[in-house]
Amino acid sequence: MPVRYPRAIALRTLCPLPRPPAAPGTRGGLTVDRDLRTAAIDGRPLKLTYLEFELLAHLTAHPRQVHSRRQLMVQVWRQPAIGDIRTVDVHIARLRRKLGPAYRAAIATVRQVGYLYDPARVS
Repeated sequence: MPVRYPRAIALRTLCPLPRPPAAPGTRGGLTVDRDLRTAAIDGRPLKLTYLEFELLAHLTAHPRQVHSRRQLMVQVWRQPAIGDIRTVDVHIARLRRKLGPAYRAAIATVRQVGYLYDPARVS
């Protein structure tokens, strides 16, 4: 016999209540919710493409870990890194632009290797 839940609990599960935005002047930081597939800065939602979100989620899930372009192609794009891997650079540039001036420095370039996410670099 299926379990019955009160209507309020079922509705809350299906339609979660929106999270209140961060108060003006406070720094809520960068939040990435993989379950809801949302990303926000200080409570302001980011409009990211599928690959931009996947890239940001992957980098933030492994802070301060250096990822080569080839690793990112395999882990984020889920395809072998054959041919031009500079597409990663283009997506990183777009992601930094969307993060804005205060947070773009959190995605650092490691010369001749790739990229890393360092939350301590947020200005």
